[in-house]
Amino acid sequence: MLTFISWTIPSVQLTHTLDQSCLGLVFLSTEFMLMFNGNGFIRLICDMELQEYILSALENKTVIFVTHQVEFLPAADLILVLKEGSIIQAGKYDDLLKAGTDFKALVSAHHEAIEAMDIPNHSSEDSEEHLSLEESVMTSKKSICSVNDVDSLTKEMQEGPSSSDQKTNKEKKKAKRSRKKQLVQEEERVRGRVSMKVYLSYMAAAYKGSLIPLIIIAQALFQFLQIASNWWMAWANPQTEGDKPKVTPMNLLLVYMALAFGSSLFIFVRAVLVATFGLGAAQKLFLKMLRCVFHAPMYFFDSTPAGRILNRVSVDQSVVDLDIPFRLGGFAATTIQLIGIVGVMTEVTWQVLLLVIPMAIACLWMQKYYMASSRELVRIVSIQKSPIINLFGESIAGASTIRGFGQEKRFMKRNLYLLDCFARPFFYSLAAIEWLCLRMELLSTCVFSFCMLLLVSFPHGSIDPSMAGLAVTYGLNLNARLSRWILSFCKLENKIISIERIYQYSQIPSEAPAVIEDSRPSSLWPENGTIEIVDLKVRYKENLPLVLHGVSCIFPGGKNIGIVGRTGSGKSTLIQALFRLIEPAEGSIHIDNINILHIGLHDLRSHLSIIPQDPTLFEGTIRGNLDPLEEHSDKDIWEALDKSQLGEIIRDKGQKLDTPVIENGDNWSVGQRQLVSLGRALLKQSKILVLDEATASVDTATDNLIQKIIRTEFKACTVLTIAHRIPTVIDSDQVLVLSDGRVAEFDTPLRLLEDKSSMFLKLVSEYSSRSSGIPEF
Repeated sequence: MLTFISWTIPSVQLTHTLDQSCLGLVFLSTEFMLMFNGNGFIRLICDMELQEYILSALENKTVIFVTHQVEFLPAADLILVLKEGSIIQAGKYDDLLKAGTDFKALVSAHHEAIEAMDIPNHSSEDSEEHLSLEESVMTSKKSICSVNDVDSLTKEMQEGPSSSDQKTNKEKKKAKRSRKKQLVQEEERVRGRVSMKVYLSYMAAAYKGSLIPLIIIAQALFQFLQIASNWWMAWANPQTEGDKPKVTPMNLLLVYMALAFGSSLFIFVRAVLVATFGLGAAQKLFLKMLRCVFHAPMYFFDSTPAGRILNRVSVDQSVVDLDIPFRLGGFAATTIQLIGIVGVMTEVTWQVLLLVIPMAIACLWMQKYYMASSRELVRIVSIQKSPIINLFGESIAGASTIRGFGQEKRFMKRNLYLLDCFARPFFYSLAAIEWLCLRMELLSTCVFSFCMLLLVSFPHGSIDPSMAGLAVTYGLNLNARLSRWILSFCKLENKIISIERIYQYSQIPSEAPAVIEDSRPSSLWPENGTIEIVDLKVRYKENLPLVLHGVSCIFPGGKNIGIVGRTGSGKSTLIQALFRLIEPAEGSIHIDNINILHIGLHDLRSHLSIIPQDPTLFEGTIRGNLDPLEEHSDKDIWEALDKSQLGEIIRDKGQKLDTPVIENGDNWSVGQRQLVSLGRALLKQSKILVLDEATASVDTATDNLIQKIIRTEFKACTVLTIAHRIPTVIDSDQVLVLSDGRVAEFDTPLRLLEDKSSMFLKLVSEYSSRSSGIPEF
């Protein structure tokens, strides 16, 4: 079985945990291991002693390690050098160095980057520094097993855990569930009756509810003409064979046809009005929900699985589109028909009211008794659809990973389990409505039987036979209409729950407005690019702890600022706060003396540029991704591509700037996507540029070249660089070192390197020690 090590990190704070958990994959009983350039994994195994543990555990396995970090290559038995999809060199490390060409150029670039770090020789602090390094190594070693325990661990994984291990696993699962509750909350569920606000919001969604009275009037006129046509036939026809007709056959037919045509016209008008109302209301509710979701703050997406959102915008929206308008129209029609039937029967035999009133009371009691359970069952059914949709999406996206780890059965069992969780309340919901139907039919039959007995018990001649026949006809209709009225009301309230769920997403708190008219910066802002951070405190959500604890510093305009720190120190969180992806809990950020909290998000973000660690390309063309607003000429675009080292690659494509980009840019490598982001930044020429590990997926030679381009093209800009490659930030004007969300150090690299107690010096020494193992040539 081929094991593939690769993952997408959903949150910067989870990186360290994922890295350590992936080390457990070393002990899987597989013959082949494919480790694909996992940056977090590389950071974790960077220490030479820890590498020995891992390599010893893998000594009897075939390991394929795909990487652009050449410091790990001396330990390889065979090295394949790829270029443009072809193997151009193959051999051992020393042999490839002697052969020269491309491989030698890659290693040379790495040596140049190491030599560029002029680390002072602090002999007095060597013991302390080695002590800290040893502590970090021992901490990492504790996260994996020793080599001697590999076989026992593999056996346990195959045979299953013991009873003590099961208890431990249960405790871990409970702890894991409690952690999940902090971020991914259970889907919200309203309890009790549907609020009247939900009904009113739906009725007012289309044309401010002006169509509702017209629908009622059209239905009332239809019902009136239906009753009038039946009454006309009962009155105009002779009661016996010897009676003289009250009207001529032609008049009888003409009046009946006129009444039938009128009723058909009004029912057609009602159908058109209901469809128009339903379409308008569905569109308005959908657009409002969509707008709220698109403008929701980032913590909403961190705590809400994609399946929940898809469930509401697909399943619930489908109910609003196709079911609710017609159920609402059907309920109104049934109500008016029921009123007409009761009116006719009351006119003929008023005694029926003696039973209709208690019958109505019994119906309302059964409806209330049924809805108390049915309403909650429908809500549970709606909630249980979300995990199914979410798992389906995750399975499609991670199909290769699932197959690589041999977890098909596990995901199949999970899928069947979720389907059972959905089917149980769905079955109970269907059973509950059958329970109601049975009792409604029994009650209606009893009422109809009573009416028939009442009619036949009247003395001869006390009631017009034609009217009695009309009452019998409507009595039969009452049997069906009353049941249908109760059922239509219950089903309507059950379907209204979909509007309730959409209404919840229409009330999501929105992020700050895109533009604040009274507080708009000038078009030339920022002119200097000075960033002042004052006592900045940030948390991802209200109920979560602080990630940044009172960060205060000033980034001078036009300077190159390096931001470093260990995993989870708050580097990316600081950048998210700069772009206001996360709103500060306290403190402020000023750019050229303007508080970014006082301006619109569009005005802020349109004046900043970023090359992210995990870049995303949109479906379309290279031109559309570089210049989405079509503000630049082809000459400018080609110039930006050449500077970002993508010019030749694009020219080799037949369609050049119109080269297609599929969804998420999957037909381009991660490194190429980062270069496209660099080209976009070169075109935009913002005064402030943020590099969030922007060269993490390119080789050292390309990294060095990109750094030269950035220093040349953005020399007058403020550049904030987050990087785990120390050479990337070693020549910065200033370096900010973060530790646990606090400013540990902030000074020039030279001064920090001269300070023997500097945390930055320790980071540089660690990087230098793991990279110095590559032999010179």
